[in-house]
Amino acid sequence: PSVEIVDSKTGEVRGARVFVGALGASNYTFVDLTWTRSLPDWIGSHVRMFEFLGGVPELVVVDNEKAGVKDACRYEPDLNPTYHDLATHYGVTVLPTRPRSPQDNAKAEAAVQNVERWVLAPLRHHTFFLLDEARRATRPLLDALNDRPFQKLEGSRRSLFESMDRPSLRPLPPTRYEFAQWSVARVNIDYHVQVDRHFYSVPYQLRRQQVDVRTTATTVEILHQGRRVTSHVRSRRSGGYTTNPAHMPAAHRAHLEWSPSRLIAWGARVGPQTAAFIEQLLDSRPHPEQGYRSCLGLMKLARTYPPERLEAACQRSLEIQALSYRSVKSILASGVDRLPLQPSLPLRLPTQHPHLRGPDYYRDSSSSKGE
Repeated sequence: PSVEIVDSKTGEVRGARVFVGALGASNYTFVDLTWTRSLPDWIGSHVRMFEFLGGVPELVVVDNEKAGVKDACRYEPDLNPTYHDLATHYGVTVLPTRPRSPQDNAKAEAAVQNVERWVLAPLRHHTFFLLDEARRATRPLLDALNDRPFQKLEGSRRSLFESMDRPSLRPLPPTRYEFAQWSVARVNIDYHVQVDRHFYSVPYQLRRQQVDVRTTATTVEILHQGRRVTSHVRSRRSGGYTTNPAHMPAAHRAHLEWSPSRLIAWGARVGPQTAAFIEQLLDSRPHPEQGYRSCLGLMKLARTYPPERLEAACQRSLEIQALSYRSVKSILASGVDRLPLQPSLPLRLPTQHPHLRGPDYYRDSSSSKGE
């Protein structure tokens, strides 16, 4: 079933999907409207259902929706990791129905028919422009359905809910479930994991290991073999790095002791060209920290080559604007630094040419125009 909603700007008509849930003993019914049956909408409907009930049942029987059930196996269905995460948060067991077996969820099937008759049918002549507007319109009709007396039993869905189901519900957890997406990643050699084009550190011992990544709107959690190894505040900075110093090897933690001014001061002790090279290298990076490793590479070269050679190599790299450690290393390894620099020749224009017009030409032409 669906509810039509009109876009007030374009006039386009979209069908909002209807989510229906019902408790087993009382048939107490819940209705929610979402744009799609995608994973975020599926999870959101469950969260709103538990809050509507004011508690959590021990077992949830669901149809084999692709959003919730990754593998609809008859005997061992595999839940979507996010759906499993939701079940863990609320402490509820999820039991998918068998494929093509509607009798496994007869309560929900009957609830859908009642919702179509008593909630959706009265709204068929209404025009809605917002999803929340349609949701609000279903609430009084849903309340009337739950208060409607049974034909063959005493009481109503609400009265049975209050006497039978509500006492059996477990309390809601202190915090509302925050939608999370799961993915699998491999830790790079620099002990960082890429999530949405941002890089987050993990303990360096996990280099090249496969990890699970749980991402919410605010946090990034990384798990290895089911155990959480770290979490970070989520960053939206594309290409940036979020690094916990405790994740670094001891040698890399030493990098944090250096600052741009200290690196440039070290280069000045080698020579002015080396200092200028380091300064321009750091300025060429979006963030100076990204150039620290290159500068430390220069320090390693200084232990192999004499200062005059490193100075000459940095000067050549500056000449060609090759601001990288690899460029300086290549120049030193090939011995190009020992070759004399080719002086740049100044550009000289011919002083006389039959087609060259001097300033007097324009002066004469302007004076003639004035006449």
